[in-house]
Amino acid sequence: MKRIRILFFVALAVVAACSSPRNAGNPEAGRSGYMTQELQVIGGWGSSLCWWAAQVGKWDEAAVNCLLTAITSPDALNMHIFRYNIGGGDNPLHIDGHMLDGKGKRAEMDGFKASENASYNWTADAGQRRIMLKIKELRPDAVFEAFSNSPPYWMTWSGCAAGNADPAKDNLKPEYYDAFCDYLVDVCKYYKDTFGIEFKTLEPFNEATSSYWYANGSQEGCHFEPQTQMEIIRRLHPKLRAAGLKTVIAASDETNLASFLNVCNAYIEAGDIMDKIGQLNVHTYSGTDDERSVVRNLVQKLGKPFWQSETGPQGRANSPFHSNLLLAAKQFADLRIMQAPVWLDWQLVEENNDTWCLFRGKFATGDYHINKNFYVRMQITRFFKAGYALLETGNPNLLAARSPDKKSLVIAALNTGGDATIFDIDMRSYKSFTANKAFRTSQTENCQEITPPTIAGASMSVESPALSLTTIIMNIKQR
Repeated sequence: MKRIRILFFVALAVVAACSSPRNAGNPEAGRSGYMTQELQVIGGWGSSLCWWAAQVGKWDEAAVNCLLTAITSPDALNMHIFRYNIGGGDNPLHIDGHMLDGKGKRAEMDGFKASENASYNWTADAGQRRIMLKIKELRPDAVFEAFSNSPPYWMTWSGCAAGNADPAKDNLKPEYYDAFCDYLVDVCKYYKDTFGIEFKTLEPFNEATSSYWYANGSQEGCHFEPQTQMEIIRRLHPKLRAAGLKTVIAASDETNLASFLNVCNAYIEAGDIMDKIGQLNVHTYSGTDDERSVVRNLVQKLGKPFWQSETGPQGRANSPFHSNLLLAAKQFADLRIMQAPVWLDWQLVEENNDTWCLFRGKFATGDYHINKNFYVRMQITRFFKAGYALLETGNPNLLAARSPDKKSLVIAALNTGGDATIFDIDMRSYKSFTANKAFRTSQTENCQEITPPTIAGASMSVESPALSLTTIIMNIKQR
């Protein structure tokens, strides 16, 4: 067992105090217990509804209620932010074809307009709609974003909602730019007028500068060059306002941090785009900590709301559980370094793997079970609550947040390695503190309550077994 001695002054920015120019000449800057640094306030946790909700929405009422309660309950996953996919809908001749051969039936999302001159079919996409309405019932505080993976197939160059024949080229025909914007706005307005759901944001793109959306591919996808994205934004913005919606544009949901920075800088250089965007979104399927720092600084400079709107497991791992512990490490970095207030999953329910989901089941029958990843995520989303302020810890394996009344503190300790570790946490920045409860997910535990850590003087020792995530809930009193 290795022991890590961490001068972890919770809410104390020791590193920042020593390096930030604003502390020059401050005699207290390098001392413990005097400077505090709050990071962002947590906005909440959630997931895309695409693709799983379209399938789960076909289940019987009992199964839907049970699953969604586990997702939304404050005592479980405590998720309340969800992204509704406005499906484009593929060529009817392709149904049960290339997408079914790729990502399965779940990837064939319904569209609302079968052709340019067709009327809207508001009975389409009943499964995803049912799940969104049920979430709203269970969580009246739910926040929803609408997003598009592809325009309807009849607007595209390839005649296929999976992408262009050349995946590096735009697939939306220029003559349909306005029609695409109208389609998105009409769907948003329908949900407000019919169900009282007003989307907070509308994202017209998804990983748009990526070059892996190709005709007859495995899912809806559409390449948009940055210049095309900006033209869409210029047309979409006034249409949203004219529709009387409070919904604002989010962009641009690039697949990684480098692509996000490239597109965001193109928006800035254009000069007329940022004032039309209400929120910045990024996916963190890949990215370095240096890029996270650059993204953080850019977002803070722009002063826009910011979401990490989609990510998932990646990299080498020994098991689905190990993979999701590594995802937790990425989550820690996205929260601590990039300072994303909102952090969202991609898939919650899967059928054919245990890695990219928190529940595994059979879409055709409604049978499912909770897997280990559920408990990994719950170690954070249940205890790090919306409204809590994240605190700098100075350690990539520790996450901390303080309640709005500054009376409660939550700390998570992550061990993705094969050896047990003890974190010695220095708590001198607090006048008094007690560890009330602790929970751990490990190879043998599932968010199981354990004996709170040992406290000796101003230090707290947190035992962290190999491959584990431990969360401690504390009462604190500020100095």
